[in-house]
Amino acid sequence: MNSLKTASLSLIDQINNAEKPFLIAGPCSAENRKQVLETADQLFQLGKVDMFRAGVWKPRTRPGNFEGIGIPALDWLIEVKEKYNLPVCTEVANAQHVEACLKAGVDVLWVGARTTVNPFFVQEIANALKGVDIPVLIKNPIHAEMGLWIGAIERFQSVGITQIGAIIRGCHSFESAPYRNQPRWEMAIELKRSFPDIPIICDPSHIAGNRALIPEVCGVAMDLDLDGLMVEAHVDPDNALSDAKQQLKPSELDELLSNLVVHASDCADSSFQNKLGDLRNRIDDVDQELLKILNQRFDLIKEIGNYKRDNKVSIFQLKRYYDLLEGRVDVGEEMGLNKKMIQELFELIHKYSVMVQTKIKY
Repeated sequence: MNSLKTASLSLIDQINNAEKPFLIAGPCSAENRKQVLETADQLFQLGKVDMFRAGVWKPRTRPGNFEGIGIPALDWLIEVKEKYNLPVCTEVANAQHVEACLKAGVDVLWVGARTTVNPFFVQEIANALKGVDIPVLIKNPIHAEMGLWIGAIERFQSVGITQIGAIIRGCHSFESAPYRNQPRWEMAIELKRSFPDIPIICDPSHIAGNRALIPEVCGVAMDLDLDGLMVEAHVDPDNALSDAKQQLKPSELDELLSNLVVHASDCADSSFQNKLGDLRNRIDDVDQELLKILNQRFDLIKEIGNYKRDNKVSIFQLKRYYDLLEGRVDVGEEMGLNKKMIQELFELIHKYSVMVQTKIKY
């Protein structure tokens, strides 16, 4: 087990040096002392948990739901810390929360998805931490706005916080899906490109929203080489006061971890590298052909734009747009391609086609 009790290592170093996945676990909410300590005890017995989590303040969408115990619950977290020598973390949403956590001795703070969407809230928390280099984990915003996530990280960096980690917990979507929140894995990939030294932890509980789907999400997170997991675990999840459907019993978490496959980031075997290099070279060749064809398509788009301008015809043709999408999706599906991918691809192509024609006409 790798925890913050190793004082010589920062949180980021410990996540990077831990045997994957670095595991943060605990109940969605700290409901009472007995629930917190029993959950912590069972998780500690697993010997696989690196940090204990529990929500002390719970921002709920609608009033009347359980919104956390507040400051008194911090004492229970510190009791877990002292009894099991486990670092503890909780969510903060304003400067008062920060002050209470620092006074109590909480090891790590996280900024929730509902807070990340508001730069004023993020800046307030960052300002409250100025001069205190405590580890901070920042969840992606509840809506898929990459700039807000990056901006939140930069706000904490600007006040001197050096121990920063990111948590991908999915984004709200009106689309029907098996998950509570769309994973939006591409956001994690983009964040890694922008901040290669910041570890990214997956919150499968909030992505899945259903305990039966959590192992599947964890598997994808490991395949994407994310650094850790933050899993909600509760001694009696069915009777939890918040997010009951997405919490695991500690024994269920143990089973999940035992069956979790964590692949190596790379393989040094020369035959593997040679074969992989050959396949990638072939992909490069295909991509060159794709770009040539795309360029030919846009040459035709420009020709159509000039023709519409000369004949005083509007740029956007709704029926043509629908026919194009339907036709391309049908052909793509016949080829065995993913329907959603084809639809998104041609929606994007059409968007830029309209932009090209707009410049021609105006």
